[in-house]
Amino acid sequence: MSFTLEGRTALVTGSGRGIGLAIARRLLTAGANVMLNDLDEALLLDALAHLPHPERVRHVTGDLTVPTTPTSVVEATLNAFGGIDIIVNNAGYTWDSVIQKTTDEQFQAMLDIHLVTPFRILRAASDYLRSTAKSESANNQRVMRKVVNITSIAGTDGNPGQVGYSSAKAGVIGLTKTLAKEWGRYNVNVNAVGFGLIETRLVQPITGGDATMQMHGHEIRVGLQPAILDSLKDSCPLRRLGTPEEAAGAVLFFCSPLSDYVTGEVLICGGGMHF
Repeated sequence: MSFTLEGRTALVTGSGRGIGLAIARRLLTAGANVMLNDLDEALLLDALAHLPHPERVRHVTGDLTVPTTPTSVVEATLNAFGGIDIIVNNAGYTWDSVIQKTTDEQFQAMLDIHLVTPFRILRAASDYLRSTAKSESANNQRVMRKVVNITSIAGTDGNPGQVGYSSAKAGVIGLTKTLAKEWGRYNVNVNAVGFGLIETRLVQPITGGDATMQMHGHEIRVGLQPAILDSLKDSCPLRRLGTPEEAAGAVLFFCSPLSDYVTGEVLICGGGMHF
């Protein structure tokens, strides 16, 4: 069955690279308008230079953990395209430690980006989504809109060394299931995709010195030792990591008309792997 997202507008957070960029590309290819968002302006400009259909892409830079930014991002999307039909809450990163080494700041940082940020984005969009649905209903129209929150098998299963990340991603599931019940009356499908190990910088093999990323004044280690990465691949039924494009395919399903009668669900895209 074929479908088109022509005339639909999507907001994808954390779309400067990796999975978020792959999701944006999939949505554009399907016909949607897309608002990109990331912390790094340079990443967004590079993404714009390589994405198809640039006439249907806009971008807004901002740190989503700043309380006012989610509202600004939603407003920028409405101003640029006149509406929002799809929201993909993808932005995030990992900052790992076992519990005795996890600081309050570190734990809160994981909650802020993975759980508080999606809450604020969706709260900011709620007035538009509810008022638009009420207007359409008054005209005997039913237009399905989509929310896709990103969780993880660390949130469904837990994962040693990721107490903050796992807690936040578990919270995303509660957020998803609650909003599915609150927003069903407004014809909004609210679902989540839980990723396993996907080929991004966060799980790149460490060769030589430690790979790091800068976040809010902290240098955070990323990547995995090659032996650990190989062991994880061996424990996955498909014996490999997923690609960002495969991850985006699972998200695309929830953004499409194929999922119009699916809500409050969590789809695991992890190659059969469980921690």
